[in-house]
Amino acid sequence: MTIFYLNEENIFPPVSLAHKNGILAIGGDLSPARLIAAYKKGIFPWYSQGDPIIWWSPNPRFVIFPKEVKISRSMKQEIRKGTFKITADKAFDQVIEACRNPRKHESETWITDDIVKGYTKLHKLGYAHSIEAWKDGKLAGGLYGVSLGRCFFGESMFYIEPNSSKAAFIALAEKLASLNFDIIDCQVYTAHLESLGAVEIPREEFIAILNYSLTQETLKGNWSETGIF
Repeated sequence: MTIFYLNEENIFPPVSLAHKNGILAIGGDLSPARLIAAYKKGIFPWYSQGDPIIWWSPNPRFVIFPKEVKISRSMKQEIRKGTFKITADKAFDQVIEACRNPRKHESETWITDDIVKGYTKLHKLGYAHSIEAWKDGKLAGGLYGVSLGRCFFGESMFYIEPNSSKAAFIALAEKLASLNFDIIDCQVYTAHLESLGAVEIPREEFIAILNYSLTQETLKGNWSETGIF
């Protein structure tokens, strides 16, 4: 397959040239400018520690439309009980560090040192956000991602307490729906996100939705401090 190698310019090849497995390009860096340029084209980095940066644009794309998030009966009961307090951008560093811990039956994580540095810079610039679920004053679960226009690009979730990451995600989806966000990008299929309403759509459709979403104002800044969340 043809692999595109990036140079110092923040320019990516058309996503239509991605290999059938979703790989589009290799190399470059994780500077805020390059990351933003990638997301605006429907591209994201995903690789392992010690490997070169690999850029992806899979087809189909796994997404959730915020107004169509699925909430099970048991989760509705959990939410009504108020088990978790949900916040935004209160503990970004803690969330991304928790997300990088290897999952069960995994020996390593794709959230490399450079990923942490790159997305922490995006957070400080007001583009990357964390959603936290707290229980008894302790961080119980959460997620982080990137917001551009009216699109939220989910990156990773974690939980310590059962249902905590689901509660954080549902709260995020409901808030984004109230703000008229068009889509939550979940990137690739997982059964967990499917249970919350994620569906696969053609990449072409995803790009069309993304392009429209990018015509809207980006809600930058710390979402807790700006009153977004």
